[in-house]
Amino acid sequence: MSRMVRFLDPYAECTHDTVRIVAGYGFMLHGVQKLFGVLGREPVEVVSLLGAAALIEVLGGAFIVLGFFTRVVAFIASGEMAVAYFVGHVAREEALLFPVANGGEPALLYCFLFLFLAAKGPGAWSLDAMVRRVGS
Repeated sequence: MSRMVRFLDPYAECTHDTVRIVAGYGFMLHGVQKLFGVLGREPVEVVSLLGAAALIEVLGGAFIVLGFFTRVVAFIASGEMAVAYFVGHVAREEALLFPVANGGEPALLYCFLFLFLAAKGPGAWSLDAMVRRVGS
């Protein structure tokens, strides 16, 4: 194992938590953009597929930032991003294996990042971990 990798070992837990927080914040901002028509976008109809996506992104992003019900919320967010990739990017651009060409890179990355968080859990800096510590 390289010296650099061993050097980073003590930071694995805080890196995991930081990635969760930053990803949740970015995801939440996508939803805020859709719901409220800010940051260069027009608002979407709340009662629509994009409106449902926006609600998942705002609420799910906030829960992921806080590390609250992380596994369940991250799994739902991962599914939403899989749908976004296939419906919003692949079907529209017909470029399944080329996310660079169909504009689906963010959806694809969020999908697998959230799938990882659903499998791995929230990390130590989370409300889930705090509830576990208090309960034991």
